[in-house]
Amino acid sequence: MKIVDIIPTTVSVPLEAPLRHSNGEHWGRFVRTIVEVVTDEGIVGLGEVGGGGEGAELQFKRLKDYLIGHDPFQLEALRYKICNPTASLYNNRLQYMAAIEFACLDIIGQKLNQPVYNLIGGKLRDKISFASYLFFRYENQELGIEEVRTIEQLVRHTRALKERCGFRTHKLKAGVFPPEYELDAYKALAAEFPQDHFRIDPNACWSVEDSIWFAKQIESIRNDYLEDPTWGLNGMRRVREKTTIPLATNTVVVTFEQLAQNVLNPAADVILLDTCFWGGIRACVKAAAICDTFQLGISVHSSGELGIQLSTMLHLAAALPNLTFAIDAHYHQLLDDVIAGGKMEYKDGQIAVPDEPGLGVKLDRDRLQEYAEQFRRQGAYCYDRDSRRPDWYPLLPNDRWADPEVQ
Repeated sequence: MKIVDIIPTTVSVPLEAPLRHSNGEHWGRFVRTIVEVVTDEGIVGLGEVGGGGEGAELQFKRLKDYLIGHDPFQLEALRYKICNPTASLYNNRLQYMAAIEFACLDIIGQKLNQPVYNLIGGKLRDKISFASYLFFRYENQELGIEEVRTIEQLVRHTRALKERCGFRTHKLKAGVFPPEYELDAYKALAAEFPQDHFRIDPNACWSVEDSIWFAKQIESIRNDYLEDPTWGLNGMRRVREKTTIPLATNTVVVTFEQLAQNVLNPAADVILLDTCFWGGIRACVKAAAICDTFQLGISVHSSGELGIQLSTMLHLAAALPNLTFAIDAHYHQLLDDVIAGGKMEYKDGQIAVPDEPGLGVKLDRDRLQEYAEQFRRQGAYCYDRDSRRPDWYPLLPNDRWADPEVQ
């Protein structure tokens, strides 16, 4: 079998409301590039990558001539073609490698009539548990969706998500308001849902000292972990020395070299694997095996996925024996998807692993066209801007917090 075409399509899919984070805001939509890899046998595999817009499309068009004629079964050769570790911009290419690998695994699964989880070790679980992934957010007046700014609004929003999706684990995206305010919010969630698990992620924007202070205040809560409180391996090590809470990361351990450093001199106890950031599903399986060897925890990170990447996360999570935490997803924040049948459904805080050959998802051509047209009208957006504070930018560590009293 040979690759005969690579077709990238960038889409803009709306969220329920604009989500706030330490660097600014998701402006009410996720921009993702959908990749179709076409073979000479007529099998089409799907991939997905985020954030690049026209730049991502250009990268895939450049890869097209390079990969035409490649056998999609030859995944290691593919990896070295795209991401030879001696090449410049190696890390920048990992996500493009991931999207092509997703599509090739999808092709292989369809060819062999097997779901992807059987290509990476077999399924250990039929359903995957998810965390609620809570954000402070601006309102969506058009849809009548209220803001989440006050602690009361946050608790009400969490209760509604729990009723709708069945979440038993809750992750709060912090780093928007002063740490003291977010501490009160986190404690309020823990008090409201005492049987559930919790985690908080300020996107590495706190100082080491604030991180240590915050960690000490929440040690009595049923925490899964404290995610990326501060920046850098050494900063994380300093925080880790001062708290009993496991530290997790998706920022300072995202390559195998960094994973080796973390094994030798631990900075994080839980590694959050990302099927895009690490360069594909198979790379995450390899990383998970290393974590298993050295008794590091693992979970799966969310990078703003649509249904194609979500499917890669489900297949990965189904096959990992050492996955002990609910995984992350922004998926419940989306209003729609580009896959046939619409959005996958949560039930009891879980999503079923697809059992169809390959990734188990197909494109809805009408939705793909609709959201591609939306992207062409709207264009890309700046992830690190805040629409209500257009001249604002964060420092690191940050001390330019939003005012919880200002809407």
